[in-house]
Amino acid sequence: MSANTELQQRSLAAVWHPCTQMKRHETLPPLAIARGQGAWLYDYDGKRYLDGISSWWVNLFGHAHPAINAALKDQLDTLAHAMLSGCTHAPVVELSERLAAKTGHALGHCFYASDGASAVEIALKMSFHFWRNTNRPQKREFICLKNSYHGETLGALNVTDVDLFRDAYDPLLCHAHRVASPDARLGATPEAATRAALVELEALLAEKQAQIAAFIVEPLIQCATGMAMYDPLYLQEARRLCDQYEVHLIADEIAVGCGRTGTFFACEQANIWPDFLCLSKGISAGYLPLSLVMTTNTIYAAFYDDDVARGFLHSHSYTGNPMACRAALAMLDLFESENVLAANRLRAARLNELLQGLASDARVRNYRNRGMIWAFDAIVDNADKAASFSRRFHETALKHGLLLRPIGTTVYLMPPYVLDDGELAHLAKGTQAAFNEVMV
Repeated sequence: MSANTELQQRSLAAVWHPCTQMKRHETLPPLAIARGQGAWLYDYDGKRYLDGISSWWVNLFGHAHPAINAALKDQLDTLAHAMLSGCTHAPVVELSERLAAKTGHALGHCFYASDGASAVEIALKMSFHFWRNTNRPQKREFICLKNSYHGETLGALNVTDVDLFRDAYDPLLCHAHRVASPDARLGATPEAATRAALVELEALLAEKQAQIAAFIVEPLIQCATGMAMYDPLYLQEARRLCDQYEVHLIADEIAVGCGRTGTFFACEQANIWPDFLCLSKGISAGYLPLSLVMTTNTIYAAFYDDDVARGFLHSHSYTGNPMACRAALAMLDLFESENVLAANRLRAARLNELLQGLASDARVRNYRNRGMIWAFDAIVDNADKAASFSRRFHETALKHGLLLRPIGTTVYLMPPYVLDDGELAHLAKGTQAAFNEVMV
């Protein structure tokens, strides 16, 4: 028995894998990863796979980056963990200061957690609690976009519009209001889709402003429900409407932040700042669990009081873990020392050149790109083939040395920020080859 097979069998016997119908692993066992280096993952037989999705969108600088490794080794010898309630430490302070500076101090306060869904829950709770502390407790409802995804914990599921994740737990949920997505694929033009969606948002705000606490949105791209990209105009107008109707704006930048859309924060492309901004995934460059919520002086001041009950009494044991914060600081250092945003613009232009064959393929619709995210929709008319498309594409891509994981019939690429020309060519060639085989 090979080392790959042995580990796969042990994993299936002992590990309950996430977002997985475990029975399917009877025919396609999980990929046994022995190590990672740069953009590549290696199995126990030495075969390598280019990590075309940054391991669920987190490994911004690939695997085993020497600078991040060195920072963590240094931190390990200094302070691995200390509780953040009643204590503080240099990595969490410096990270908070540097992130606040990146917003021009519009968002000057950071509250920490460990994962994206927790950050979303914190933002929702903070918004509700703000209104309660300011004598408007009736503002306790939320708005999300149709086809939105913000996590799978119970609080986050309230603002997630994906039936597959919600249906089983529906009796436990409070239902958010859902408004039309500005998905550019839904209108004659991106602006038309934006305008139509804004009409629906404003109508709901006008009717329910007394009850609405906050509107949550993924800026520029609704990722987990098919990489739906939209015009920055929507964010500009959503900010204006939220101000007009006294509703908080929550920007879920868990997937789209940290440079993924071409600016460090996606909101920068609309020249707005939200009341709450959620970060996770790439914030620690894929090294350790970390998430945070950034917010304004106004929000912070509403909790600052002699009365303990008016404070934000949310916590978990690993809040602001020094190791995770140090990884995030090393990630920020790389952005500065390697001029990452500019380098990524060159990578994106090159990959778009290499993907022209797919972009013009008659079997493809809605080829799209923003920053370091690419997506296209496969035209699959057969219902059975459409239902199995993601699984078949994933399996075929592995044969071509790529780790890719389509969402339904939407193929997307979200590679790390380290690809050289040869790796970009491998990604484009393998994606085209896998697509050709699956579409037969």
